Amino acid sequence: MADILIVNAIVVTLDEERRVIEDGAIAISADRITAIGTTAEVTAAHKAPTVIDAKGKLAMPGLIDGHAHAGHGLIKTLGGGRSDIWYKACEIAYTVASTPAFWRAEARLAALERLRFGVTTGVSLLGGGDTILRTDEPIYGDAHAEGVREVGTRSVVAVGTTRPPFPRTYARIENGEANERPVSFDEQFETCRTLVKRWHGSHSGRLNIAMITPTLRDEHTKGLSASDMADARAQAQKVAAFAREAGLVFTQDGHTRGSVAYANALGILGPNALLSHSTALTDEEIRIVADTGTHIAHNPSAVASILARCPVTELLEAGANVCLGSDATAPDRSGDMFRHMQQCMHYHRTFHHDPSWLPPGRVLEMCTIDGARALGMEKDIGSLEVGKKADVVLLDMRRPHIYPLNMPVFRLVYFANGNDVDIVIVDGRIALQGRKAMFVDEDEVLDDAQRETEAFLDRVGMRSALETPDTFWRHVRATDQIEGH
Repeated sequence: MADILIVNAIVVTLDEERRVIEDGAIAISADRITAIGTTAEVTAAHKAPTVIDAKGKLAMPGLIDGHAHAGHGLIKTLGGGRSDIWYKACEIAYTVASTPAFWRAEARLAALERLRFGVTTGVSLLGGGDTILRTDEPIYGDAHAEGVREVGTRSVVAVGTTRPPFPRTYARIENGEANERPVSFDEQFETCRTLVKRWHGSHSGRLNIAMITPTLRDEHTKGLSASDMADARAQAQKVAAFAREAGLVFTQDGHTRGSVAYANALGILGPNALLSHSTALTDEEIRIVADTGTHIAHNPSAVASILARCPVTELLEAGANVCLGSDATAPDRSGDMFRHMQQCMHYHRTFHHDPSWLPPGRVLEMCTIDGARALGMEKDIGSLEVGKKADVVLLDMRRPHIYPLNMPVFRLVYFANGNDVDIVIVDGRIALQGRKAMFVDEDEVLDDAQRETEAFLDRVGMRSALETPDTFWRHVRATDQIEGH
């Protein structure tokens, strides 16, 4: 007996042979896949109390978002395109103006968005970047992890220390008032250790903790004192060493223009390292990434990819592992990894002026098995194989933008979008069915997110950030927003 049988599906396995089974079936027992093959083969050997007839549907592994930011879901589009306003909102929200309720509400909203888009696993940095992480005390990380747990998806929550100088000012909101206090590197580091003990590997391995430390470049030698720069180097090495010893993913955000070479000189790269963005890499840095076994999270829809290019095709040809990330939903994106797969293909084909680059199967690998490899989870997720965790997404293929239904993997990557997801199974549990979340009340999640956003805006007096700028209509370029930035 199995617990769940999926029958009559087009099964895209992403296994070693990259099998596509046209009339396929999957047997699930507890949290694992116990059989996969044709419907005739699997049903001859297995019965289950829950049978999902997936005729007209495609079964695939859950998608993996390799880089995003917790908190962003409640501040997307703030500033109407003004980067200075948006960054200010991030800094305020993630240090002195957010409550545990803010982090729980945003975590549930982001996890629900991911779930409905078939993203079963996601990385989320606990804050807006490498210098504004909410690690002054564990209650904020606890609130985020609890919010994700309620929705039922997988999360790798990246926590860490910020860039010197220390102490850094944080505030706890009590009785509507912000009570500020200075926070040291040691306090932030101890917060991270506490969150690792509480959450890493918890809830059947669905919730995990990663470590993050600020990205350093030569330019920081100009902005920091000699002693602060020495502290920054030593702190990065301490955090990276802790991640290695604890068996954690070690990630860094915003790599560009020499920072990979700098990280290599610090000795913090390696098979557990996951570097986001990684734009404007030199040939030497591409070789460093490949030789050290470091992983790259490419975010083709991010602002960073407008400012400079991540050399994805060159990295892949050098033998490096590259996964895809959304960079979260703020200021101007979504958690729909189908969108980012399509963006990835067009971005690099445009660069090469050649439509043969990055075939659709390759970007699907980046969003599944390669993402699992980047997180050190390839033995459990990223493909549909016997013995792996049962993270399965069923797409409704009977849609006008996908039909006629032939060449299904091409149709999946080129034409599908997150709204085609019908059923999502995470860890053997049906978390989404008929596009409805099974473990949370969607209206309550949305109302909670609205309430916490309104409370935040009132708390910091930033309602003006909701105004539509004068350059929104009839302008070719938001020129007055760009000047000075």
